[in-house]
Amino acid sequence: MSVRTARTALVAATAVALSVALAAPALAAAPAGTDHTATRKAIAAAVEDGVPGVTVTAKDGRGGWSATAGVGNLKTGKPRSADDRYRVGSITKTFVATVLLQLEAEGRLSLDDTVEKWLPGVVRGNGHDGGRITVRQLLNHTSGIFNFTADDDFGRTYFLKDGFFEHRFDTRSPEELVDIAMGHQPDFAPGTSWNYSNTNYTLAAMVIESVSGNPYADEIRHRIVEPLHLRATLVPGTYPKLPKPSSRAYGKLAETTTGPTYDVTELNPSLAAGAGDMIADSADLNRFYSALLKGRLLPAKQLSEMKSTIKVDAIPNAGYGLGLIERKLSCGVTVWGHGGGIHGSTSEAVTTADGRHSLAFNFNGDWTGDTDAVIEAEFCGKAPATAGDRAGSGKAHGVGSGDVMSVPRLRG
Repeated sequence: MSVRTARTALVAATAVALSVALAAPALAAAPAGTDHTATRKAIAAAVEDGVPGVTVTAKDGRGGWSATAGVGNLKTGKPRSADDRYRVGSITKTFVATVLLQLEAEGRLSLDDTVEKWLPGVVRGNGHDGGRITVRQLLNHTSGIFNFTADDDFGRTYFLKDGFFEHRFDTRSPEELVDIAMGHQPDFAPGTSWNYSNTNYTLAAMVIESVSGNPYADEIRHRIVEPLHLRATLVPGTYPKLPKPSSRAYGKLAETTTGPTYDVTELNPSLAAGAGDMIADSADLNRFYSALLKGRLLPAKQLSEMKSTIKVDAIPNAGYGLGLIERKLSCGVTVWGHGGGIHGSTSEAVTTADGRHSLAFNFNGDWTGDTDAVIEAEFCGKAPATAGDRAGSGKAHGVGSGDVMSVPRLRG
């Protein structure tokens, strides 16, 4: 089985009996006067499905609430913390898109500028032509540029056990990641279809640097992190460790969702440059998305552009904007945000359109767990089915690509 085929198989994987023996989840007590019973049941169900541990934080008009389930360390049994920092994967994309839209608001670029204008000669080869691709098409994944994490060699190097443990501390430059994509033909002509590609956001981060003259990490820090006082949020560059407090992160590093579980906490995040390399905690993610939707980070024109979504056939009841996903839940509530996956980490952060009710959470495992169930539980009060019901229904868990950083985590 090829690495690409294996990732496709993981997308369709149904609930299976997992080999990790976990104690019954210990849930944090809810503050008096609030009721997040369904959410508590949903994170308990995720642990029952085999996720080592979950940390979740919600904020609404009644205040903040946090809970944990399962463990943060399989060896010691130490529980997860509500203050855990974790790798947020593709949630990074919303930060990158926000900075580019701020630059547009300042008149320093146009979303309709070509990639060639800002990155001459970078997007070229095998049918790729940066002169025909706009910055907007990078942000809404309509560029047609091949996704470098779908490359088989990249997959063998970073997604499978032997390659990962040999190369996880290697530094990859953004240019190297783009070159991997340029070794393949485009998925389609620019603007004619939609396909999720991490290469788009590595290029978007490079555009930020070309326009501003500064590293994109610096622009994110002084435009978003510092003004919002996001004390747990950072772009780590090549630093391989998670800052404390944090839990361990676990993955299978295999072509199946069964088999041994490995500690994959430490890695060089340059393999996800601009597409999924950031670290945060749940409280910071809630603060960021709430501020974004309330218009504190972007003028009305740019926020409207960000929320102009493309209907994606593969994602029922959802649409993709500019680094921002809209999804309509079963109870009629609409939430905005993004999901993210990277080795040992599956995360979601969403908020209502008025920014008043926000939810962010993390699984410290990357092979199982139903993220949609947690979102439905918090915003719709919909308790998840039992483990037996889920197994019998054949419903897939953790739907998204097995590719690092590339997990939209969407399902109707």
